[in-house]
Amino acid sequence: MARSKEFEESEVLLKAMHLFWEQGYEKTSLQDLVEHMGIHRRSLYDTFGDKHTLFIKTMEQYAKFADATMKAEAQRGRTAKESIRLIFDYLIETNGEQPLGCFFVNSATELAYRDPAVSELTSEGFNKGEQLLMELLQQGQQTGEFSADVDPRLLASNLYTTMIGLRVLRRTSADKKKLHQIAEVSMAMLDK
Repeated sequence: MARSKEFEESEVLLKAMHLFWEQGYEKTSLQDLVEHMGIHRRSLYDTFGDKHTLFIKTMEQYAKFADATMKAEAQRGRTAKESIRLIFDYLIETNGEQPLGCFFVNSATELAYRDPAVSELTSEGFNKGEQLLMELLQQGQQTGEFSADVDPRLLASNLYTTMIGLRVLRRTSADKKKLHQIAEVSMAMLDK
């Protein structure tokens, strides 16, 4: 008779995601995963496949989390500019129980150049972030908050590139005050 699973898949997947996020793909061994996830090696293989397949599943989970979080921060703003500022503030200030930095940025710098699946997932994630910013910029242009003379796609790319850089710096010992100053310089591009 087959044994029933003694764990919740989403919970152990979240544990794996945090471990990969903190240590990176290469530095995370199967034994690290088994211990951190609190499951048997056989259960890991039966449920998630090999290490790479598990890693991709954690990236897919992170994509949903990151997309929902950015949208939630944007919705808190009363204006397009305030929404963008809230996203910057979230990226600088918040990590809670999460490892520092951005799982996609970490994965892209470690693996994207040699792993097509990672490259595709990180590109999709970055594109969604840029798209959200472009929509906010277009909204601000429609309400007269931002100049209509600026290409919202180009400005969104610029802002998002700064956000990625802030996530990299956030993983280092960079002072939050300095990160907020960098964000302010980027936000100044939005002034008419």
